[in-house]
Amino acid sequence: MSEPAARTLTGPIHVIGAGLLGTSIGLAARRQGITVWLSDANPEHVRTAISLGAGEAAPADGVAQLVVVAVPPVHIAEVVVGALETGAMVTDIGSVKAQPLEQVSDQVDDTVLSRYVGSHPMAGSERSGPLAASAALFDGRPWAVTPHVHADPEAVALVEDLIALCGAAAVRLSPVEHDLAVARTSHLPHLLAVLAAGQLTEALPEHLSLSGQGVRDVTRVAGGDPDLYGQIIRANGVTVAELLRGVREHLDALIAAVDAPAADDLAEILARGVAGTQIIPGKHGGVALETGPVFVLVPDHPGELARLFADVGEIGVNVEDLRIDHDPGRPAGLVELQVEAAAAERLRAALESRNWTAHR
Repeated sequence: MSEPAARTLTGPIHVIGAGLLGTSIGLAARRQGITVWLSDANPEHVRTAISLGAGEAAPADGVAQLVVVAVPPVHIAEVVVGALETGAMVTDIGSVKAQPLEQVSDQVDDTVLSRYVGSHPMAGSERSGPLAASAALFDGRPWAVTPHVHADPEAVALVEDLIALCGAAAVRLSPVEHDLAVARTSHLPHLLAVLAAGQLTEALPEHLSLSGQGVRDVTRVAGGDPDLYGQIIRANGVTVAELLRGVREHLDALIAAVDAPAADDLAEILARGVAGTQIIPGKHGGVALETGPVFVLVPDHPGELARLFADVGEIGVNVEDLRIDHDPGRPAGLVELQVEAAAAERLRAALESRNWTAHR
């Protein structure tokens, strides 16, 4: 068996932007013994990140081996250009890759541009700021690397080393491919969630009392920072707008199908949605298992979830996913356990034998 390739990233790493992602990168790098320098337009973010152990304040005249730009989208290009002036290799972790590359390439020659390679970790949280950071934030997550035609292979290797030491899995895409991918899997779903959530503002309070887990699932991501997501969407506006036009065509077809209940079009549209859910990669990026739900009524008392999980473990069924829908009328929650379809009935029966109220 061949030995793994030696790591070329030995540090120091300079993280510019000590928010959730930047501080998490610092924590992950420090976990691997790499020196991390931190800077941010907000000095309080730097102080907080340092207190968490994410690194030390960046020296005034130090040159890092790799600069990681973790700033809001509207500032990425100017910060990348400034970092390139130090002679360091540079990556940014913004959600859009083609626009910053174009903006940077307009300001530097190809030799300097070769030291810049964009990247994008597919990890985050509804929370923001350094206090929400974690060294484990990227563990097992995909992290896109987007080399351009002038990219120095050494710069690409350094970025992929960073990804590995953060515990993530590198996925190489061109900048344009990346932006189409995130438009389809992230930006478009976010906007559709915004539209669905926006409709709730017109609902009567008694109507909202009927809200279940479904509406929470559909609208969850709509709670993100409007300013930040506005920057992201605008930066990828051409691609997102094209996908929205496609959605508009499908929405027109859906309206027509709902208006004509005798037609088969509605069933076909619903079936297309089912097909879409089935091709989303499963755990660890593999093929998604066919799963089935088991619903369990769980009293809202300390230790009840732990008792349920202990019983499921003793029964010997692996939980693929779970959701909790809180009962508005009593102190209990309905826990939906997603398990391999062939094991669902066995789990339900076994839980009932242990005095749980369960159904399929």
